Amino acid sequence: MSTPRNNLSLFPERIESRIVDPFYYEDLAREAGYRLIGGVDEAGRGPLAGPVVAAAVIMPRGVDLAGVEDSKRMSEKAREGAFPRIQKEAISVGIGVVSSEYIDEHNILKASLEAMRRAVLALDPQPEFLLVDGIYPVSLPVPQKCLKKGDRISKSISAASVIAKVYRDRIMRCYHRMYPEYGFDKNKGYGTKRHLAALRKYGPCPVHRFSFRGVRNS
Repeated sequence: MSTPRNNLSLFPERIESRIVDPFYYEDLAREAGYRLIGGVDEAGRGPLAGPVVAAAVIMPRGVDLAGVEDSKRMSEKAREGAFPRIQKEAISVGIGVVSSEYIDEHNILKASLEAMRRAVLALDPQPEFLLVDGIYPVSLPVPQKCLKKGDRISKSISAASVIAKVYRDRIMRCYHRMYPEYGFDKNKGYGTKRHLAALRKYGPCPVHRFSFRGVRNS
């Protein structure tokens, strides 16, 4: 394998705004000498309750992930169907979960980046390069490229977004059994009218994010 270049000058800075092949960035990284490229994304930054969950996925070259895209653009049924397919096709899948308590103590941005860090560390084998959704790098000594709206332009990040979203939704359905009055099975912790009404009536439960305005003002 050739020695990878640290700055990967092959990555054009303005290509994000154009329609590109869904494995464009993965292929550029491979051309630069990297073999194991991980896509990283998170789910659950906006809800008033529950953890933030991140996933990291290393996909093999040439894999067919038709139908997998930004998880927000997929139906729940489509995401659930894609979840086992991604796990089957992937070289490795890692998941990182950060609690509402951690979010309250450190803030949601730091919690999201910590979840991403944990997800990458859970990969086996470890990646040689990371494609990260957003503008903030993961705090790990791994070469990486941050991509705005990466879950729409990188298939590896799209796959990670699906894994993170499905995993988090399953957690919230479990919390619904513990705290059914908030409707976590439907709203997944987001501030819907029913959820806000339940907060006003019952107050927050232990998995709420007490630092979030919608919870503080309930």
